[in-house]
Amino acid sequence: AKELAKTIISYWPGQFDSSVKPLIVFTGGEPLLQLDSTLTELCHLQGFEIAIETNGTLLPPSGVDWICVSPKNATEVVLRSGQELKIVYPQDGVDPVSFENFDFQYFFLQPMDGLHFKANAKLAVEYCLKNPRWRLSLQTHKMLGIR
Repeated sequence: AKELAKTIISYWPGQFDSSVKPLIVFTGGEPLLQLDSTLTELCHLQGFEIAIETNGTLLPPSGVDWICVSPKNATEVVLRSGQELKIVYPQDGVDPVSFENFDFQYFFLQPMDGLHFKANAKLAVEYCLKNPRWRLSLQTHKMLGIR
């Protein structure tokens, strides 16, 4: 954990501005297979805020500042609260209605990427318009060709 925290810090450009905390996002694969309270504590000691994007099948260690759960088909979601719930849409076996009783600040639909992106985006927009609790999430880096 100490070596990883040092490596993370070494990639951050310049000095930290005390008015803005730098943010590190642990994503996957599944970040909760590796992220533990020791690493979150070490990152906090270096001034970082910590976010995760997880499929929700594991509970996070203490010290995670922002939780985004993005459920996948055929998984049991045990992490039912956080800041963001983000569903790739449409996705076989993942119905947004089944997540509406979860405790999240934001509910997002993200059009599934690939050959049918335009059609998936249209479906996601239509769903959001009919269900205003849900907002559209776009991977703008992919739209701009930054992969």
